[in-house]
Amino acid sequence: MKWKQGLFLSCLTTFVLLIGIKKLQSYLNIVYKSDQLISPLLGMKNRVFMQESDASNFFKKRGKRSTKTRDELNAETRQMLAADEQRREYHEEQRNEFENFVEEEHDEQDERSREQIEQWRQYHYDGLYPSYLYNRHTV
Repeated sequence: MKWKQGLFLSCLTTFVLLIGIKKLQSYLNIVYKSDQLISPLLGMKNRVFMQESDASNFFKKRGKRSTKTRDELNAETRQMLAADEQRREYHEEQRNEFENFVEEEHDEQDERSREQIEQWRQYHYDGLYPSYLYNRHTV
């Protein structure tokens, strides 16, 4: 069993050394061939930067302080109106939900009060007098 572990470790170290040597060779090739690396970088400059005429046209389209076109103003107005409408609908929905909640709470409170009053009347009724509603003194 020990010889299998030794063989595995030796193969693993050999594999790691071969990979390290291969990477070292590729790195040395890059360093020695630096002249070949500079030429692609010069070609990349042309791809990154625009021509001067294209750049000036890009900035001439519309500056920050220039007036907007009628279409842009109409589009912004439509967006603002749509946002206002959505906001109005949302707040109306929230208000309706709250009003329904308050109404349900009020109804439940009335029902609890009615039940408590009825229980109190039943507890205190001695059977000699008619119920409270018929025993009121009217002036």
